[in-house]
Amino acid sequence: MTADERLPDPELLREGGFRVATRLFAPGDIRGTERQRRRLREFAQAEDPLADAVVAMERRLPRGEGRALFDRAAEHGIDSLDDPPVELVDFFRSVEATPYWVDPQRLDRGARAIVRTGVLSLFPLGDMALMGGYLASRATKPLVGTGAIEHAAARRLVETTQWWLDVTTPGSLRVGATGYASALRVRLVHAHVRAAMNSRDDWDYESWDRPINQVQTAGTLLLFSLVYVMGMRVLGVRYSEAERADIMHLWRYVGWLVGVDDELLPATEDDAWRLLWLLAVTEFVPDADSQRLAAALLRSHAEVGGDGPLGGLLGELSARVHGSISRLVLGRTNSDFLGIPNDPVAQAAVLTAAAGNFAAETVRRRLPGATWAQERLGAVARRRYAEQLGRLVPPDPTYARHRAAPSPPRQEAGAGRLG
Repeated sequence: MTADERLPDPELLREGGFRVATRLFAPGDIRGTERQRRRLREFAQAEDPLADAVVAMERRLPRGEGRALFDRAAEHGIDSLDDPPVELVDFFRSVEATPYWVDPQRLDRGARAIVRTGVLSLFPLGDMALMGGYLASRATKPLVGTGAIEHAAARRLVETTQWWLDVTTPGSLRVGATGYASALRVRLVHAHVRAAMNSRDDWDYESWDRPINQVQTAGTLLLFSLVYVMGMRVLGVRYSEAERADIMHLWRYVGWLVGVDDELLPATEDDAWRLLWLLAVTEFVPDADSQRLAAALLRSHAEVGGDGPLGGLLGELSARVHGSISRLVLGRTNSDFLGIPNDPVAQAAVLTAAAGNFAAETVRRRLPGATWAQERLGAVARRRYAEQLGRLVPPDPTYARHRAAPSPPRQEAGAGRLG
């Protein structure tokens, strides 16, 4: 095979919902070449120098001082600070220089399309994006290394959901707004975790690449954007071509804010499909850590019901529904490996609900004023859900807990490895 011949399809796209979606929604033959695969893999050695420099600055200054300066700049701009450190100036001069291609109206239209679906939009987030992301074993190593996912899966799921709600609210991506600041803070959390992993003697750079590298960050972006759109269509939501393009535009900007390299930012849905294909070839290879994290995520779904007999029943129902969605999308082989239960009854119920959603969406598209009304109902549902999440896990919009965590202790020679 030459470097310019197309590669065979990866296992991820050979069965389940991904196979069906690729056949129905992808723009023809999206297979990449060996030359393209090699170019993508170069980014596995690239990190985020601007954010990494800010973390080094925070650790150099008195405890909490650097974090406070960053938070003020994120909310009020770098010019609100008197004589800020050069690392902050470099970082915020970069993120405040909004790219020419950013269209605020498209950002808001994309957000409204997501808001319109209310809490239904959260199902692809947990069941497809997060669960599917665990198949990328190299990307799971920082999660296992910090213990933040396996040992606090419910909290992490809630925090991810709150972040998603922040960045997908209309108007929230304006400079200094809630979603904008949340995107920058998550970028800094990634840099803190990266610094912690780089300080370990047991980090296997040859097998796992650089921690939280550009390939992995771009992969996460695709899970939140393309896989979200695909998942919603599988669940019966009828997004127009223009709506899908606006959603992808929103996530392109979010990806830029969280530090994804320009070369890895899909400009269109077609671009995103081709990048997803290459990522599926190179990154989606599960291992034992993938199984551990999948089990933790399933447990977190079961915990949402609360205490008591009714809470236990609701938790079991939640786990069955979420697990069934994951299984339908990821396919039998991946689902069996991750330990996702095979529940034909729940799967049939999910498919029935998807058919009902499709019928309701068909009516909405033809009924004057229905889309406008659905957007407002969706906004109310999201707001109430956010309030419920806040009662479960008190929100921390600054992510101070993650940013203040000390680096893990260095391992003695011959000590056990991650995973």
